[in-house]
Amino acid sequence: MTSRQKLLFRFTLVIILALAVGLISYPQAVRFIPPVYERLNALKINLGLDLQGGIHLEYKADTSQIDSAKISDAMQALQDVIERRINAFGVAEPVIYTTKSGSENRLVVELAGVKDINQAKKQIGETPFLEFKEEGGVDESKKIPKEVLDKLNAQAKQKADGILKKALAGEDFASLAKENSEDPGSKDNGGDLGFFKKGDLVPEFDTVLFDPNFKDGTIHPQLVETQFGWHIIKRIEQRGEDDPVKSPDGDNGASNLEIHSAHILIAKKANPAPEANWVSTGLTGKNLSNAAVDFGNQGLSETKIAIEFDQEGTKLFAEITKRNIGKPLAIFLDGMLLQAPNVQTEITDGRAEITGNFTLEEAKKHVRDLKQGSLPVPIVLVGQQSVEASLGQISLEKSLKAGMIGFIIVVIFMIIYYRFLGIVASLALLIYAGLMISIFKLSAFSPWQITLTLPGIAGFILSIGMAVDANILIFERTKEEIKRGRNILGALDEGFKRAWTSIRDGNVSSLITAVILIEMGTGFVKGFAVTLVIGVLISMFTAVNISRTLLKVLVGEWIEDKLWLIGVKKDKNV
Repeated sequence: MTSRQKLLFRFTLVIILALAVGLISYPQAVRFIPPVYERLNALKINLGLDLQGGIHLEYKADTSQIDSAKISDAMQALQDVIERRINAFGVAEPVIYTTKSGSENRLVVELAGVKDINQAKKQIGETPFLEFKEEGGVDESKKIPKEVLDKLNAQAKQKADGILKKALAGEDFASLAKENSEDPGSKDNGGDLGFFKKGDLVPEFDTVLFDPNFKDGTIHPQLVETQFGWHIIKRIEQRGEDDPVKSPDGDNGASNLEIHSAHILIAKKANPAPEANWVSTGLTGKNLSNAAVDFGNQGLSETKIAIEFDQEGTKLFAEITKRNIGKPLAIFLDGMLLQAPNVQTEITDGRAEITGNFTLEEAKKHVRDLKQGSLPVPIVLVGQQSVEASLGQISLEKSLKAGMIGFIIVVIFMIIYYRFLGIVASLALLIYAGLMISIFKLSAFSPWQITLTLPGIAGFILSIGMAVDANILIFERTKEEIKRGRNILGALDEGFKRAWTSIRDGNVSSLITAVILIEMGTGFVKGFAVTLVIGVLISMFTAVNISRTLLKVLVGEWIEDKLWLIGVKKDKNV
């Protein structure tokens, strides 16, 4: 194959590539071929949270029980665990990173395209936090002084009075209950308690609700105080009669009268019952190497979770059991005390069992979650936000508009200044843009799906500038060679050779910087860096292969006597 044939072959490949990326980028071009159009139109760019909307969750990590030197490692382990959990949720390219807010360590989770915020919180919160604690005496730190309790309860009663006034004034009772009631059992139902007979609830309720003067559909005009707090009570309806029910032997039994009511509870504040002050041992779920369902000696009736620690956990567990022989060692799962067995002997093999009256399904679920990663530190949700897709759409439209305007201005400049060379460079830039869009779309079929964010668009536009810069270097070197007396084809070859070193060094420097940002950056910084890396690599490919091939085919000897078409005026002294 001659050099000319090789050149034409490369040119054919460039044309095929241009057509392919053009159709992937703009499938509307083949709208008249429905099967092809439908397949191409199904290819979508995966947009980030800031472009397509989604959910932003922020958690506070409790690192109070962790040595200060190990907090950084614990937060990184926490991030890794949550990433595994979210990946199992099926969210493409979640953004998960750790940050600090004052002295607090925070974990931020951004899930693009997710609409159900409750499902997302459930998925994250379902990851169990397993920890082992040793006895540390009775915890008195949570006891509230009496004067503080009295003040808090006075405020609670005042709040209840205010709600009662609103209810009596005609405000919707169910709405008030949902907004204010502190009874978790009835709050979501608008305070509805259903039907009950006399004696089913506390005596204070019986006194009020079974008063013949308390009519259906009315609200009791006074607060009703019980051991639980202050109640605003509404009587809805009754069924049955107040006559005693006759038993088969003829004795009078209980009345069959039932009252349907609703209430709003403002709870009393009280000190919790004294409890053991369990002290963290530092042994948590992060030290797990395996978990499995164990049925013990009693079969399915004795479902257990068998756990095995890693090397660090085995050593720590041995130390803990050694110093607690004859003492209880508490096992907590998600803050709930499962058991506190007495340690009989030092355990050196790193194996233990968790019992908690689990059903088989509960045990399986805990095992699955523990294997996927137990949280190394407990987390509490402190902020949540749903980002509307409309905001992202506006941002996307503005970014694309700005990018399009910038691209057109660059093309106009290239054509005005470099003329025919500028036209060729513009064609190469169009192919470059098509390649980038195609890579974004086709990445969905790879293990490394790329998510486009606003910073990513910025990286894309920056890489276009670098692609233009590469063409400018080539053109300037080519013009210099023409002025020195070389023919156009020789000048092109030499121009590419002389420009390549500068192109290579500039792009490699950008690649190094972008890779550092990927490794050390967080959040959207990574999105910018990833897009920049791809853009730089594609721009180098475009400059070396596509631009060069197009110039060699389209620029020939015919332009020797028309050098003004490439903005060159030969030096007459050469």
